[in-house]
Amino acid sequence: MKTPAQRGRGTRGLTRDEVLDATLALAEDRGLDAVSMRAVADRLGVTPMALYRYVGDKQGLLDGLVERLLREMPDDDPALPWQDRLRAFGTGIREIARRHPDLFLLLFMRPSVTPEARRPRNAVQSMLRDAGVPEEIVQPLQRLLDTIGMGLAASEANGRFTGPSEEIDAVYALAEDLLLTAIERYARS
Repeated sequence: MKTPAQRGRGTRGLTRDEVLDATLALAEDRGLDAVSMRAVADRLGVTPMALYRYVGDKQGLLDGLVERLLREMPDDDPALPWQDRLRAFGTGIREIARRHPDLFLLLFMRPSVTPEARRPRNAVQSMLRDAGVPEEIVQPLQRLLDTIGMGLAASEANGRFTGPSEEIDAVYALAEDLLLTAIERYARS
């Protein structure tokens, strides 16, 4: 592989987004186990040391993958009713799982630590507050919603759910009904 000097490119111009793009591409091409500072640096044509400025270490690469996946979530629109906003997020997580079935499970293994990765969590908490859920219930309810929604999406994307798409959609509709009912119950208490 050519060195950065041979390619006419040093670390100048390298961005965090480029590092995360290369990490995502590597993980999708060769699997999560292939992700290392050296492998990502090779993809970018830089030395591994050049990456430390942007991600810190391998754990930073993995945190960046979580960020990159969650960046695909739709933007929250506070002008809409909280129910519609929550449905949009449920649809968003399902679409991410379908696009990245192998990497999606990373969302269960790593916390959302970067500001961009925390954006969806903060948005769901805002939706729950807008629904009238008491503050002491907001965070645990958000975690429950995340776990159920991501679990359903992971099950579908990784082939655990089998059968016609109408049957799978019916499972999602049932989950949506149960969760919206639970949120409304907490909002009334």
